[in-house]
Amino acid sequence: MTTPLTLRNLTAHYGTNKVLDDLSLDVGAGELVSLLGASGCGKTTTLRLVAGFLQPTEGTIYLGDTDLTRLAAHKRNIGLVFQNYALFPHLSVLDNVAFGLKQRGIGGAERTKRAGQMLERVGLSDFAARLPGALSGGQRQRVALARALVIEPPLLMFDEPLSNLDAKLRVEMRVEIRELQRANQTTAIFVTHDQEEAFSISDRVAIMESGRIRQFDRPETLYSRPANAFVARFVGFENLIPLRVTARDGDRVTAEGEGGIDMSLSESELGSIPDRFVLATRPDGLRVSDGDHGVPCQLGLRTYVGRAYHYQAETPAGHLVASGPLSQPRKGGENVRLVPEPEQCCILASEEPS
Repeated sequence: MTTPLTLRNLTAHYGTNKVLDDLSLDVGAGELVSLLGASGCGKTTTLRLVAGFLQPTEGTIYLGDTDLTRLAAHKRNIGLVFQNYALFPHLSVLDNVAFGLKQRGIGGAERTKRAGQMLERVGLSDFAARLPGALSGGQRQRVALARALVIEPPLLMFDEPLSNLDAKLRVEMRVEIRELQRANQTTAIFVTHDQEEAFSISDRVAIMESGRIRQFDRPETLYSRPANAFVARFVGFENLIPLRVTARDGDRVTAEGEGGIDMSLSESELGSIPDRFVLATRPDGLRVSDGDHGVPCQLGLRTYVGRAYHYQAETPAGHLVASGPLSQPRKGGENVRLVPEPEQCCILASEEPS
């Protein structure tokens, strides 16, 4: 039976420093949710509150109908997978996996059977008698995952579990984690600072800043339709251009900005456009053009990014990053226009008073 997790109005302090600020989050039964953000944003604090290693100043934590808020950590029956594996170096791989079962009073024959079955699931049956020090980083992480899963917890939590692995192994392990989590239908929280990792593994992602969730949504929505400037920058919208509508003609909108910026945009492509807004684009969303419309600029440094060139550009809207085809390289100092590509853009609410 899968179990939902509910966090309500959590506030937490380290001394006088507030590290979580009225945070609420609903994780569906069997759902894997990532907490994503830079160091110090509060994601690990959130995990530690749920695990029972810290106590909130305010707020409640429910796992299904059970109030965990003041329950001792060892009574919460949560599976934990840490960045540093946290394996017992003097115990064999099998005994490490069986440790949680022993703590729960499972008899020797039964816990050996269940630990062995879990090692088989993570592909480590042949390593049962070895000590952790004889394993690679990826193998140790599999042992840690097996140890967390074997107790059949209603909630599984990961704290930066892949950051010590090389890039290729990180990709392999996140696929394994996702497959095992889905097979067990275990509700899971995954803490990471790596956007690609979070987006690839999660049903939904909570992007955090300064102890608050700035947006909580499916990875596809976060990537294409960020809710605010912070999330937009976080997911790669490097260019934020303030504009105001000067004319509307059916679905077409004419918008202007500082220093002669002139754009024609389509609401059928971008969605509803308010009278004042911010056009957010990735570098690939601004195309270098010799036309008469767009953002006037002077090109600076050109860099090769594989599928295109990226250009540093100085404009009346400030410093922007634009894209141009490999077939037509531009030189620094050229005066051109930057034209938005709708599929790489989104509309944000203006941060200026209207």
